[in-house]
Amino acid sequence: MRLTADDVRALLASKAPSAQLVLHEGVFRVLGEDELRSPRYAGALEVAGRDELRARFGDREPSAREYEEIAAGLHVEISNQGG
Repeated sequence: MRLTADDVRALLASKAPSAQLVLHEGVFRVLGEDELRSPRYAGALEVAGRDELRARFGDREPSAREYEEIAAGLHVEISNQGG
């Protein structure tokens, strides 16, 4: 399980309310607030929120390198948590 720039892109592109990138059963998923609170995703590790990431870039689209850097940083955070 490796977090990729595509996972980060999917998070930032999501239209779901309060979208979160989560790790659930070894798979990264982008979930909206309702999905995340459902029993199906109980125990999912919340990795990053779209709104928080979007605030870092404002209206501009991150560059390919920035997507890679975000993914690498998040991957380190997950690894440090034992995920």
